[in-house]
Amino acid sequence: MAGTRRKAAYRRRHQNRFSMFLVTLVVVMIMIVVAVKSVDLRQKIAAKTQEEQALAGQIQAEEERAQEIEDFSKEVQTKGYIEKIAREVLGLVYPGEVLFKEEN
Repeated sequence: MAGTRRKAAYRRRHQNRFSMFLVTLVVVMIMIVVAVKSVDLRQKIAAKTQEEQALAGQIQAEEERAQEIEDFSKEVQTKGYIEKIAREVLGLVYPGEVLFKEEN
């Protein structure tokens, strides 16, 4: 009987050690997976940050372009601009006005 108790106690200790080894192994594997995924996520974050900065630059450029277009549309509606275009592009003059051209 004492021999069977010793064998049972030995089996339990051996089984406990094996269980602890398995639990430790699983925990270490989980830590490795988390570390690898963490590195991957940091790289993705860095890429997205660069993309965000590039898009912010594009937004700024488009806002400036929109302002230039708005300013130009206001300028186009002025009488001076209309007159300038009529003279330069269309060659129009006021009645009674004489137009002199240079000879090359």
